[in-house]
Amino acid sequence: MSVGKQLLWGGLGWVLAGPIGGIVGFTLATLSERRGYPGLGGGESSPAYPQTKPGDFAVSLLVLFAHVMKADKRLLRSELDYVKQFLIQNFGRENTRDLMILFQDILKQDYSLPTICRQVKSHMDHPSRLEMIHVLFGLSQADGHVHPQEIDAIHKIANYLGVSHPDFESIRAMFVKDTTSAYKILEIDTDASPQEIKRAYRKMANKYHPDKVAHLGDELKHLAEEKFKTINIAYQQIKKEQ
Repeated sequence: MSVGKQLLWGGLGWVLAGPIGGIVGFTLATLSERRGYPGLGGGESSPAYPQTKPGDFAVSLLVLFAHVMKADKRLLRSELDYVKQFLIQNFGRENTRDLMILFQDILKQDYSLPTICRQVKSHMDHPSRLEMIHVLFGLSQADGHVHPQEIDAIHKIANYLGVSHPDFESIRAMFVKDTTSAYKILEIDTDASPQEIKRAYRKMANKYHPDKVAHLGDELKHLAEEKFKTINIAYQQIKKEQ
């Protein structure tokens, strides 16, 4: 087994318990029997993991991907391609083959979103949950248009995950652009003073610093770097308008 597979599948902790474990358990057990992955099918239910592992993040995200994709009653090829490319970029082609098998099974199931999000919230740190909302908006934009029903679905997920409305609007503004997007990204009013703008920038730069999600692995860290870059662009745009 490659090192990548060991890191991903061996890093599954709390997702194998609770409602998420119920959703993915059969597929993971099948993969475990077929290919002998460690840490699968063993019913690991201990919540003793101090931080979210890459495997926890990946599997939780697949469940939420499915909910957003089904929000507008359509499953688009562009969205499936986005999921596949996201997995390849962050977990490698070998892991992606198995993750897509798992995802196809997840898409066929109905489940309670509040209970899923409750499990994620109780085990996943806040920066990782913010990262999750960012990725979900990326999925929604995969067909070139962020559908209102998908925005509503992501908003529900954000609420259940304990992501504040300002944080949700900040991430939303990174994808749904208007004349005030830069201000929304920094979570300030359009009449904010230069001092307020600078304070807001420092606060947001700290909140979205890539080091906050370093525990998710180097592959996922680049997503945080994208948000960090967007914060800087918004700040520079506002400075030019002053």
